[in-house]
Amino acid sequence: MDKPSAPKAPVSRAVESAFTKVWGDEHVAALIALKVETAEADNVATEVARFPEVEDVFLVTGDTDIFLKVRFPHYEELKEFVLHRLPAVKGIRETKTLLVVTAYKEAGETHAV
Repeated sequence: MDKPSAPKAPVSRAVESAFTKVWGDEHVAALIALKVETAEADNVATEVARFPEVEDVFLVTGDTDIFLKVRFPHYEELKEFVLHRLPAVKGIRETKTLLVVTAYKEAGETHAV
């Protein structure tokens, strides 16, 4: 019988270092996909909507249950949110965080690139 392996870190130190170098003190936006317990979907959506950094909350169909759009002044705050604050919400089974690299259009306004 194999021994269970130690849990993997959500982000390797090399990747984290690269993110910090890229974003440093710049604001960071991300889309976060949540898979939730079906019976808890409305409660999860309501709870995560209370976080001031969460700009949008969408209940969606498909492989993901809820999408969040979040914005933070610094990458470190996004990391703390994903690793510590978000998991405290009852009913979330899985998360996937996608960092926004470039916003071409946001809130109905086109951005110069």
